[in-house]
Amino acid sequence: MSYDISGKRVLVTGAGGFIGSHLVERLLNEVGQVRAFVRYNSRGDIGLLRYLGREKLSDVEIIFGDLRDFNALLSSLRGVDVLFHLGAMVSIPYSYLHPYEVIETNVLGTTNVLLAAREAQVERIVHTSTSEVYGTADYVPMDESHPLKGQSPYSASKVGADKIAGSFYRAYGLPVATIRPFNTFGPRQSMRAVIPTIITQVLTRDELHLGNLDATRDFTFVLDTCEGFIQVASCDTCIGEETNIGSGFEVSIRGVAEKVMEITGRKIPIVVDKERMRPEKSEVERLFAGTEKARRLFGWSPKYTFEDGLKLTINWIEKNIDIYNPDKYCI
Repeated sequence: MSYDISGKRVLVTGAGGFIGSHLVERLLNEVGQVRAFVRYNSRGDIGLLRYLGREKLSDVEIIFGDLRDFNALLSSLRGVDVLFHLGAMVSIPYSYLHPYEVIETNVLGTTNVLLAAREAQVERIVHTSTSEVYGTADYVPMDESHPLKGQSPYSASKVGADKIAGSFYRAYGLPVATIRPFNTFGPRQSMRAVIPTIITQVLTRDELHLGNLDATRDFTFVLDTCEGFIQVASCDTCIGEETNIGSGFEVSIRGVAEKVMEITGRKIPIVVDKERMRPEKSEVERLFAGTEKARRLFGWSPKYTFEDGLKLTINWIEKNIDIYNPDKYCI
């Protein structure tokens, strides 16, 4: 059996973020009503939702608030059928500097989300995990039974949030499914992530400054990740489960850089920058998704190849290069 989200009233937390903004845009074609929960700021900044354009935004109900405010969440969830919980502090480097804030937002914030969803009697909740909860691979492909290792305060906070989501399913019967995306990339992504950092430097600099070149990642194009969210929300057997979403292949950071240079036709030297390195014991050397469970539960397969996704991302960054600063190392 499957759950039909068409015509449903939906709330997305973290809607102003990279994946969240793409998911909101996708949901406009799938559901009856979309609410976007965006962290309040005095500028009224809606984040990356601004790239949806005025016409699409007119169909989105934007709600400002904070995950740490239970009442704000409860109010936003009144009348909602489906909740996609993407809201989090996602920067690993920032979590080294301010672990308390990251843990408070990701763990206590998620607890507030689940409590509010329970009280509002939401029909379906998709909680967002991350491949970082696995840490460096003990074996590959990394299936959902892989040990969880908090190798940074960020990843530890997400392990905690995942466990709380699972406990609410077991303790209260809350209809929550956990999606575990591997490294998502695509248009709109900030230079906090490695692929936009590589692309921007290759397009504008004479040297490419990177950290660990040998670490490997399983990169998934953002529209495929959004499809994964839709599929997990629609899957009855995903309730109470964690489900990986990834491309099912790995590539080194050096390999990404070489592919970007091949596509752009710009060959520049790579310089290893120690400031871009994680602490030694915190470095995740290898991530490679096992996606057999997603294939079995809902026939998962990505539609975009890595190269096709890179070309679309390079094209978007070229057209919006004014918003990227290659001299700034974002955390």
